Amino acid sequence: MRQVSIYRYSLPMEAGVILRNQRLKTRDGLLLRLNDDGREGWGEIAPLPEFSPETLDEAQQALLDDARRWAAGETLQDNALPSVAFGVSCALAELAGTLPETADYRKAPLCTGDPDELFAVLQALPGEKVAKMKVGLYEAVRDGMVVNLLLEAMPDLKLRLDANRSWTRVKADGFAKYVNAAWRDRIAFLEEPCKTRDESRDFARATGIAIAWDESVRETDFRVEAEEGVAAIVIKPTLTGSLQRCRDLIEQAHRAGLDAVISSSIESSLALTQLARIAAWLTPQTVPGLDTLSLMQSQLLRRWPDSTLPVADVDSLDVIWRS
Repeated sequence: MRQVSIYRYSLPMEAGVILRNQRLKTRDGLLLRLNDDGREGWGEIAPLPEFSPETLDEAQQALLDDARRWAAGETLQDNALPSVAFGVSCALAELAGTLPETADYRKAPLCTGDPDELFAVLQALPGEKVAKMKVGLYEAVRDGMVVNLLLEAMPDLKLRLDANRSWTRVKADGFAKYVNAAWRDRIAFLEEPCKTRDESRDFARATGIAIAWDESVRETDFRVEAEEGVAAIVIKPTLTGSLQRCRDLIEQAHRAGLDAVISSSIESSLALTQLARIAAWLTPQTVPGLDTLSLMQSQLLRRWPDSTLPVADVDSLDVIWRS
């Protein structure tokens, strides 16, 4: 017999987490638990404020509709809301045993402040040294100088950068000017440096700094194609959609000779551990971008292996609906 439980969670964030135009004090979302014939599957539905097209309330209503249909015995199609499509597809995959248990818990450390802190983290990393740094929050020239410092100090470092379309072409060129040309090939990619795709393409060709598509991947006119200067696509499943949608994009990227990077949208540890499993399954040669748990003050249901944060259990959650 099919049974469904939907819970709502609210996890406190560390002080100072800012998303575009707002400070994120709590991370709020929904958990879906499906039970059928002794099997269980979990999914997380957590639209990211300022980034997701849907609100949490909209996601909750869509999830309730899907849950009622599934409990009644219907086969679900991908929901139109990305966060709902992702969470439901994960729960169904766990229920069916099609989401492998093996996980890739490597993560590209996220540099959000003092570069000296990143040095210490990277020096302790075994194997490939890959880090991510947000740029575009300060002056482009400052960003260029910090990136140059990191590349100079660690000759085996590969940097992933993310500008979130924050630069004009002039500012992007100002950034590149301060990065030694001999080290630019150790920038694995710079996500969406400019406000338009054409400006970003032109920047990559002119500077030799590879770019990656992130926001573009979720736009209706986007096509995965091999292009000069484009190294990768970044897939944030909570913002993108179902497991099948993400798998299709990854396969298209690999056929085009591009890397595909699974990245988080500040989900709880439950969804983060699922993303680690998806990365091990679909992008096993690529370090995923999952270093966001440290932004939270608590984990949820499932523990990330090296985290010492407390873990909230299911009894601490508000029940929204049960069948």
